[in-house]
Amino acid sequence: MSDIIRRDPRAEWIARNRLHPLHQAMQAAAQGGEARWMGPNGVIRKNPHALGFIGPNGIKRIDRSGGQQGGGGKRSAAPEVVQLPLQRIEQPAYYIAVVPDMVGGRLSSHDRDLLGLARKLAGTDGAVLAVVFGEHKESAFETAGVDRLLLLEGNEYSGYAPEQRVLALRSVESQFVPRHWLLPDSRSGGGELGRRLAASLGERPATRVWQAEGERCIGRAGAGQQDIQRPLARLILAAAECAEPVSETRHEARPLSLQSSVARNLPRIEDLGPVAVDPAQIPMAEAEFILSGGNGVKDWELFHRAAAALGATEGASRVAVDDGHMPRARQVGATGTWVTARVYLAVGISGAIQHLQGIGACDKVVAVNRDPGCDMIKRADLSVIGDSTAILQALIRLVEAYRNGAARDAA
Repeated sequence: MSDIIRRDPRAEWIARNRLHPLHQAMQAAAQGGEARWMGPNGVIRKNPHALGFIGPNGIKRIDRSGGQQGGGGKRSAAPEVVQLPLQRIEQPAYYIAVVPDMVGGRLSSHDRDLLGLARKLAGTDGAVLAVVFGEHKESAFETAGVDRLLLLEGNEYSGYAPEQRVLALRSVESQFVPRHWLLPDSRSGGGELGRRLAASLGERPATRVWQAEGERCIGRAGAGQQDIQRPLARLILAAAECAEPVSETRHEARPLSLQSSVARNLPRIEDLGPVAVDPAQIPMAEAEFILSGGNGVKDWELFHRAAAALGATEGASRVAVDDGHMPRARQVGATGTWVTARVYLAVGISGAIQHLQGIGACDKVVAVNRDPGCDMIKRADLSVIGDSTAILQALIRLVEAYRNGAARDAA
Protein backbone atom coordinates (compact mmCIF):
# COMPACT_ATOMS: atom_id res chain seq x y z
CA MET A 1 0.00 0.00 0.00
CA SER A 2 2.96 2.34 0.62
CA ASP A 3 3.83 2.36 -3.11
CA ILE A 4 0.46 3.78 -4.15
CA ILE A 5 0.62 7.46 -5.17
CA ARG A 6 -2.30 9.30 -3.60
CA ARG A 7 -3.64 12.62 -4.79
CA ASP A 8 -4.18 15.65 -2.61
CA PRO A 9 -7.10 17.56 -4.23
CA ARG A 10 -6.72 20.54 -1.93
CA ALA A 11 -3.01 20.90 -2.71
CA GLU A 12 -3.76 20.64 -6.43
CA TRP A 13 -6.40 23.35 -6.14
CA ILE A 14 -4.00 25.67 -4.24
CA ALA A 15 -1.31 25.08 -6.87
CA ARG A 16 -3.77 26.15 -9.60
CA ASN A 17 -5.15 29.15 -7.71
CA ARG A 18 -2.56 31.95 -7.91
CA LEU A 19 -4.65 34.16 -5.59
CA HIS A 20 -4.69 31.67 -2.73
CA PRO A 21 -2.57 32.83 0.27
CA LEU A 22 -0.72 29.49 0.32
CA HIS A 23 0.00 29.46 -3.43
CA GLN A 24 3.53 30.88 -3.14
CA ALA A 25 4.43 28.53 -0.27
CA MET A 26 3.07 25.56 -2.23
CA GLN A 27 5.11 26.58 -5.28
CA ALA A 28 8.24 27.00 -3.17
CA ALA A 29 7.74 23.56 -1.65
CA ALA A 30 7.24 22.03 -5.08
CA GLN A 31 10.36 23.74 -6.45
CA GLY A 32 12.41 22.76 -3.44
CA GLY A 33 11.52 19.09 -3.79
CA GLU A 34 10.38 16.94 -6.68
CA ALA A 35 9.84 18.64 -10.04
CA ARG A 36 7.09 16.19 -11.12
CA TRP A 37 3.78 14.94 -9.71
CA MET A 38 0.70 12.96 -10.72
CA GLY A 39 -2.16 15.01 -12.15
CA PRO A 40 -5.90 14.39 -11.60
CA ASN A 41 -6.06 12.05 -14.63
CA GLY A 42 -3.15 9.91 -13.53
CA VAL A 43 -0.70 11.61 -15.91
CA ILE A 44 2.73 12.55 -14.57
CA ARG A 45 3.15 16.33 -14.77
CA LYS A 46 6.38 18.35 -14.70
CA ASN A 47 6.82 21.72 -13.04
CA PRO A 48 8.63 23.91 -15.62
CA HIS A 49 9.41 26.51 -12.93
CA ALA A 50 11.48 23.96 -11.02
CA LEU A 51 13.83 23.42 -13.95
CA GLY A 52 16.64 25.71 -14.97
CA PHE A 53 18.57 28.39 -13.15
CA ILE A 54 18.80 32.17 -13.08
CA GLY A 55 21.76 33.46 -15.08
CA PRO A 56 23.95 36.45 -14.16
CA ASN A 57 21.70 38.77 -16.18
CA GLY A 58 18.49 37.68 -14.44
CA ILE A 59 17.40 35.50 -17.39
CA LYS A 60 16.20 31.98 -16.66
CA ARG A 61 18.24 29.29 -18.43
CA ILE A 62 17.64 25.55 -18.83
CA ASP A 63 20.58 23.18 -18.69
CA ARG A 64 19.82 20.51 -21.31
CA SER A 65 23.03 18.60 -20.68
CA GLY A 66 21.48 16.85 -17.68
CA GLY A 67 24.19 18.07 -15.35
CA GLN A 68 21.90 20.35 -13.44
CA GLN A 69 19.24 17.70 -12.90
CA GLY A 70 21.88 15.10 -12.13
CA GLY A 71 20.23 12.54 -14.39
CA GLY A 72 17.80 11.60 -11.64
CA GLY A 73 15.04 14.13 -12.20
CA LYS A 74 16.12 16.37 -9.32
CA ARG A 75 17.82 19.72 -9.44
CA SER A 76 21.34 19.98 -8.10
CA ALA A 77 21.79 22.04 -4.97
CA ALA A 78 24.33 24.40 -6.60
CA PRO A 79 23.19 26.03 -9.84
CA GLU A 80 25.63 26.15 -12.70
CA VAL A 81 27.53 29.42 -13.00
CA VAL A 82 27.38 30.83 -16.51
CA GLN A 83 30.51 32.63 -17.66
CA LEU A 84 29.79 35.51 -20.01
CA PRO A 85 31.74 35.48 -23.28
CA LEU A 86 34.92 37.56 -23.16
CA GLN A 87 35.47 40.11 -25.90
CA ARG A 88 39.05 41.26 -26.55
CA ILE A 89 40.13 44.07 -28.81
CA GLU A 90 43.91 43.85 -29.18
CA GLN A 91 44.44 46.66 -31.68
CA PRO A 92 41.51 49.09 -31.54
CA ALA A 93 41.04 51.30 -34.58
CA TYR A 94 39.86 54.15 -32.32
CA TYR A 95 38.78 54.89 -28.77
CA ILE A 96 35.52 56.04 -27.22
CA ALA A 97 36.52 57.85 -24.01
CA VAL A 98 34.08 57.75 -21.09
CA VAL A 99 34.47 59.76 -17.86
CA PRO A 100 31.96 58.31 -15.35
CA ASP A 101 30.88 60.19 -12.25
CA MET A 102 31.75 57.28 -9.93
CA VAL A 103 29.70 58.69 -7.05
CA GLY A 104 30.80 56.89 -3.90
CA GLY A 105 33.57 55.15 -5.85
CA ARG A 106 31.17 52.92 -7.82
CA LEU A 107 29.48 52.98 -11.19
CA SER A 108 25.99 54.40 -10.92
CA SER A 109 23.09 53.40 -13.16
CA HIS A 110 23.71 56.61 -15.14
CA ASP A 111 27.36 55.60 -15.62
CA ARG A 112 26.35 52.15 -16.84
CA ASP A 113 23.91 53.66 -19.34
CA LEU A 114 26.74 55.88 -20.56
CA LEU A 115 29.02 52.86 -21.01
CA GLY A 116 26.23 51.13 -22.92
CA LEU A 117 26.07 54.09 -25.31
CA ALA A 118 29.86 54.03 -25.67
CA ARG A 119 29.68 50.35 -26.51
CA LYS A 120 27.22 51.13 -29.33
CA LEU A 121 29.45 53.88 -30.72
CA ALA A 122 32.57 51.70 -30.49
CA GLY A 123 31.11 48.94 -32.66
CA THR A 124 33.40 45.99 -33.36
CA ASP A 125 36.59 47.91 -34.22
CA GLY A 126 36.72 50.49 -31.43
CA ALA A 127 37.50 50.18 -27.74
CA VAL A 128 35.78 51.83 -24.78
CA LEU A 129 38.29 53.73 -22.64
CA ALA A 130 37.08 54.57 -19.12
CA VAL A 131 38.92 57.41 -17.32
CA VAL A 132 38.53 57.21 -13.53
CA PHE A 133 39.88 59.76 -11.06
CA GLY A 134 41.15 58.75 -7.63
CA GLU A 135 40.51 55.58 -5.68
CA HIS A 136 37.42 53.54 -6.41
CA LYS A 137 35.53 50.52 -5.05
CA GLU A 138 34.20 49.21 -8.36
CA SER A 139 35.00 45.61 -9.33
CA ALA A 140 32.64 45.17 -12.30
CA PHE A 141 34.26 47.23 -15.04
CA GLU A 142 34.55 44.05 -17.15
CA THR A 143 30.81 43.39 -17.22
CA ALA A 144 29.99 47.10 -17.72
CA GLY A 145 31.60 47.19 -21.18
CA VAL A 146 35.06 48.68 -20.44
CA ASP A 147 37.88 47.55 -22.76
CA ARG A 148 40.61 49.86 -21.39
CA LEU A 149 40.80 51.40 -17.91
CA LEU A 150 42.86 54.51 -17.18
CA LEU A 151 43.09 55.23 -13.46
CA LEU A 152 44.39 58.70 -12.57
CA GLU A 153 45.37 58.73 -8.91
CA GLY A 154 46.63 61.56 -6.76
CA ASN A 155 45.50 64.02 -4.14
CA GLU A 156 45.25 66.73 -6.77
CA TYR A 157 42.13 65.01 -8.16
CA SER A 158 40.33 64.60 -4.83
CA GLY A 159 37.41 66.79 -3.90
CA TYR A 160 36.31 69.57 -6.21
CA ALA A 161 39.16 69.98 -8.72
CA PRO A 162 37.63 70.49 -12.19
CA GLU A 163 40.59 72.50 -13.54
CA GLN A 164 43.12 69.78 -12.67
CA ARG A 165 40.86 67.12 -14.13
CA VAL A 166 40.53 69.03 -17.38
CA LEU A 167 44.33 69.15 -17.63
CA ALA A 168 44.44 65.37 -17.18
CA LEU A 169 41.77 64.87 -19.84
CA ARG A 170 43.78 67.08 -22.20
CA SER A 171 46.68 64.63 -21.73
CA VAL A 172 44.32 61.75 -22.53
CA GLU A 173 43.24 63.65 -25.65
CA SER A 174 46.85 64.06 -26.79
CA GLN A 175 47.80 60.41 -26.25
CA PHE A 176 44.69 58.50 -27.38
CA VAL A 177 42.82 61.01 -29.63
CA PRO A 178 39.35 59.55 -28.88
CA ARG A 179 36.76 59.60 -31.62
CA HIS A 180 34.13 60.60 -29.06
CA TRP A 181 34.12 61.89 -25.49
CA LEU A 182 31.18 60.79 -23.32
CA LEU A 183 30.33 62.28 -19.93
CA PRO A 184 27.11 62.09 -17.87
CA ASP A 185 25.05 65.27 -17.97
CA SER A 186 24.46 65.13 -14.21
CA ARG A 187 24.59 67.27 -11.10
CA SER A 188 27.32 65.03 -9.66
CA GLY A 189 30.10 66.77 -11.58
CA GLY A 190 29.92 65.22 -15.03
CA GLY A 191 27.86 68.06 -16.50
CA GLU A 192 30.27 70.79 -15.36
CA LEU A 193 33.41 68.79 -16.22
CA GLY A 194 32.07 68.04 -19.70
CA ARG A 195 31.34 71.70 -20.43
CA ARG A 196 34.78 72.74 -19.16
CA LEU A 197 36.41 70.08 -21.34
CA ALA A 198 34.40 71.21 -24.37
CA ALA A 199 35.58 74.80 -23.88
CA SER A 200 39.18 73.61 -23.51
CA LEU A 201 39.03 71.47 -26.67
CA GLY A 202 37.07 74.02 -28.67
CA GLU A 203 34.23 71.57 -29.24
CA ARG A 204 30.51 72.27 -29.25
CA PRO A 205 29.02 69.61 -26.97
CA ALA A 206 25.71 67.83 -27.49
CA THR A 207 23.92 68.10 -24.13
CA ARG A 208 21.19 66.02 -22.48
CA VAL A 209 21.51 63.41 -25.22
CA TRP A 210 19.13 60.50 -24.78
CA GLN A 211 19.57 58.79 -28.15
CA ALA A 212 22.47 58.44 -30.63
CA GLU A 213 22.08 56.47 -33.85
CA GLY A 214 24.32 56.57 -36.91
CA GLU A 215 25.43 60.15 -37.51
CA ARG A 216 22.62 61.81 -35.55
CA CYS A 217 21.87 62.36 -31.88
CA ILE A 218 18.80 63.63 -30.07
CA GLY A 219 18.90 65.75 -26.92
CA ARG A 220 16.27 67.13 -24.57
CA ALA A 221 15.42 70.83 -24.49
CA GLY A 222 12.68 73.15 -23.28
CA ALA A 223 12.56 71.78 -19.72
CA GLY A 224 12.42 68.26 -21.14
CA GLN A 225 9.38 68.99 -23.34
CA GLN A 226 11.19 69.19 -26.69
CA ASP A 227 13.78 67.20 -28.62
CA ILE A 228 16.64 68.69 -30.63
CA GLN A 229 18.18 66.59 -33.39
CA ARG A 230 21.69 67.43 -34.54
CA PRO A 231 24.74 65.76 -36.12
CA LEU A 232 26.58 63.39 -33.81
CA ALA A 233 28.97 65.55 -31.81
CA ARG A 234 32.47 64.57 -30.78
CA LEU A 235 31.76 65.49 -27.15
CA ILE A 236 28.48 64.11 -25.79
CA LEU A 237 26.89 64.87 -22.43
CA ALA A 238 24.35 62.08 -22.10
CA ALA A 239 21.24 61.89 -19.95
CA ALA A 240 20.22 58.88 -17.89
CA GLU A 241 18.75 55.95 -19.85
CA CYS A 242 20.55 57.07 -23.00
CA ALA A 243 21.20 53.40 -23.85
CA GLU A 244 20.80 49.92 -22.44
CA PRO A 245 23.68 48.96 -20.12
CA VAL A 246 25.96 46.13 -21.20
CA SER A 247 24.72 42.82 -19.82
CA GLU A 248 25.47 39.98 -22.22
CA THR A 249 29.25 40.29 -22.68
CA ARG A 250 32.40 40.57 -20.61
CA HIS A 251 35.28 42.83 -21.57
CA GLU A 252 38.95 42.97 -20.72
CA ALA A 253 39.21 46.29 -18.83
CA ARG A 254 42.95 46.27 -19.50
CA PRO A 255 44.73 48.91 -17.36
CA LEU A 256 46.54 51.72 -19.18
CA SER A 257 48.69 54.64 -18.06
CA LEU A 258 49.61 58.04 -19.41
CA GLN A 259 52.99 58.26 -21.13
CA SER A 260 53.70 61.74 -19.77
CA SER A 261 52.96 63.30 -16.41
CA VAL A 262 50.10 65.73 -16.04
CA ALA A 263 51.02 69.33 -15.32
CA ARG A 264 49.96 70.62 -11.92
CA ASN A 265 47.42 73.39 -12.00
CA LEU A 266 47.47 76.40 -9.71
CA PRO A 267 43.90 76.19 -8.45
CA ARG A 268 41.81 79.33 -8.47
CA ILE A 269 39.16 77.47 -6.45
CA GLU A 270 39.87 76.15 -2.96
CA ASP A 271 37.88 73.11 -1.87
CA LEU A 272 36.98 73.48 1.80
CA GLY A 273 35.43 70.03 1.95
CA PRO A 274 31.84 68.91 2.41
CA VAL A 275 29.48 71.00 4.48
CA ALA A 276 26.99 69.34 6.82
CA VAL A 277 23.41 69.82 5.61
CA ASP A 278 20.24 69.05 7.51
CA PRO A 279 18.62 66.15 5.59
CA ALA A 280 15.17 67.48 6.54
CA GLN A 281 15.88 70.64 4.52
CA ILE A 282 16.76 68.75 1.33
CA PRO A 283 13.87 68.49 -1.17
CA MET A 284 12.96 64.86 -1.69
CA ALA A 285 13.38 65.17 -5.45
CA GLU A 286 17.07 66.02 -4.85
CA ALA A 287 17.80 63.74 -1.88
CA GLU A 288 20.31 60.93 -2.36
CA PHE A 289 19.34 58.87 0.72
CA ILE A 290 15.68 58.56 1.71
CA LEU A 291 14.18 56.66 4.65
CA SER A 292 10.51 56.17 3.83
CA GLY A 293 7.84 54.81 6.15
CA GLY A 294 4.50 53.19 5.48
CA ASN A 295 1.63 51.46 7.20
CA GLY A 296 3.98 48.91 8.75
CA VAL A 297 5.71 51.54 10.93
CA LYS A 298 4.19 51.41 14.41
CA ASP A 299 6.62 53.67 16.29
CA TRP A 300 6.98 56.94 14.39
CA GLU A 301 9.14 58.52 17.07
CA LEU A 302 11.62 55.69 16.54
CA PHE A 303 11.35 56.23 12.79
CA HIS A 304 12.35 59.91 13.17
CA ARG A 305 15.27 58.98 15.41
CA ALA A 306 16.45 56.41 12.87
CA ALA A 307 16.31 59.00 10.07
CA ALA A 308 18.37 61.42 12.17
CA ALA A 309 20.91 58.74 13.07
CA LEU A 310 21.28 57.59 9.44
CA GLY A 311 21.37 61.14 8.06
CA ALA A 312 18.51 60.32 5.70
CA THR A 313 15.76 62.49 4.25
CA GLU A 314 12.34 61.36 5.46
CA GLY A 315 9.63 60.15 3.07
CA ALA A 316 6.34 58.30 3.42
CA SER A 317 3.72 56.34 1.54
CA ARG A 318 0.27 57.74 0.84
CA VAL A 319 -1.28 55.63 3.63
CA ALA A 320 1.10 57.10 6.21
CA VAL A 321 0.37 60.63 4.96
CA ASP A 322 -3.40 60.08 4.98
CA ASP A 323 -3.18 58.78 8.54
CA GLY A 324 -1.45 62.02 9.59
CA HIS A 325 1.94 60.53 10.48
CA MET A 326 3.82 62.60 7.88
CA PRO A 327 3.10 65.89 6.02
CA ARG A 328 1.80 65.79 2.47
CA ALA A 329 5.07 67.25 1.16
CA ARG A 330 6.82 64.01 2.20
CA GLN A 331 4.60 61.70 0.14
CA VAL A 332 6.52 59.57 -2.37
CA GLY A 333 4.91 58.21 -5.51
CA ALA A 334 3.05 59.11 -8.66
CA THR A 335 0.53 61.08 -6.58
CA GLY A 336 3.32 62.70 -4.54
CA THR A 337 6.99 63.29 -5.39
CA TRP A 338 9.02 61.29 -7.90
CA VAL A 339 12.43 60.62 -6.31
CA THR A 340 15.82 59.70 -7.77
CA ALA A 341 17.72 58.72 -4.63
CA ARG A 342 20.85 56.63 -4.77
CA VAL A 343 19.51 54.62 -1.80
CA TYR A 344 15.80 54.33 -0.97
CA LEU A 345 15.08 52.51 2.31
CA ALA A 346 11.39 51.56 2.50
CA VAL A 347 10.14 50.48 5.93
CA GLY A 348 6.71 48.91 6.20
CA ILE A 349 5.65 49.83 2.65
CA SER A 350 3.83 47.11 0.72
CA GLY A 351 4.44 48.74 -2.67
CA ALA A 352 1.34 50.10 -4.39
CA ILE A 353 1.77 50.70 -8.11
CA GLN A 354 1.74 54.51 -7.63
CA HIS A 355 4.52 54.25 -5.06
CA LEU A 356 6.62 51.95 -7.25
CA GLN A 357 6.26 54.40 -10.13
CA GLY A 358 7.59 57.21 -7.95
CA ILE A 359 10.78 55.29 -7.02
CA GLY A 360 11.40 53.86 -10.47
CA ALA A 361 14.51 56.02 -10.99
CA CYS A 362 16.13 55.15 -7.63
CA ASP A 363 19.48 53.41 -7.92
CA LYS A 364 19.23 50.98 -4.98
CA VAL A 365 16.06 50.06 -3.08
CA VAL A 366 16.18 48.37 0.35
CA ALA A 367 12.87 47.03 1.72
CA VAL A 368 12.01 46.16 5.33
CA ASN A 369 8.72 44.30 5.60
CA ARG A 370 7.04 41.37 7.33
CA ASP A 371 5.40 40.12 4.14
CA PRO A 372 7.94 38.36 1.89
CA GLY A 373 5.45 38.34 -0.99
CA CYS A 374 4.65 42.04 -1.18
CA ASP A 375 5.47 44.04 -4.29
CA MET A 376 8.07 46.21 -2.56
CA ILE A 377 10.09 43.11 -1.65
CA LYS A 378 9.96 42.03 -5.30
CA ARG A 379 11.16 45.47 -6.43
CA ALA A 380 13.94 45.78 -3.84
CA ASP A 381 17.62 45.09 -4.48
CA LEU A 382 18.00 44.03 -0.84
CA SER A 383 15.18 42.81 1.40
CA VAL A 384 14.97 42.36 5.17
CA ILE A 385 12.04 40.30 6.44
CA GLY A 386 11.14 41.17 10.01
CA ASP A 387 9.57 43.59 12.45
CA SER A 388 10.26 47.22 11.54
CA THR A 389 10.64 48.36 15.15
CA ALA A 390 13.33 45.82 15.96
CA ILE A 391 15.18 46.50 12.72
CA LEU A 392 15.16 50.29 13.19
CA GLN A 393 16.44 49.87 16.75
CA ALA A 394 19.23 47.62 15.49
CA LEU A 395 20.14 50.18 12.78
CA ILE A 396 20.41 52.96 15.36
CA ARG A 397 22.66 50.80 17.58
CA LEU A 398 24.93 49.90 14.68
CA VAL A 399 25.25 53.51 13.53
CA GLU A 400 26.06 54.73 17.03
CA ALA A 401 28.62 51.96 17.54
CA TYR A 402 30.23 52.79 14.19
CA ARG A 403 30.46 56.51 14.98
CA ASN A 404 31.80 55.91 18.48
CA GLY A 405 34.44 53.59 17.06
CA ALA A 406 35.43 56.15 14.44
CA ALA A 407 35.65 58.85 17.12
CA ARG A 408 37.95 56.66 19.25
CA ASP A 409 40.17 55.94 16.24
CA ALA A 410 40.43 59.65 15.48
CA ALA A 411 41.33 60.41 19.08
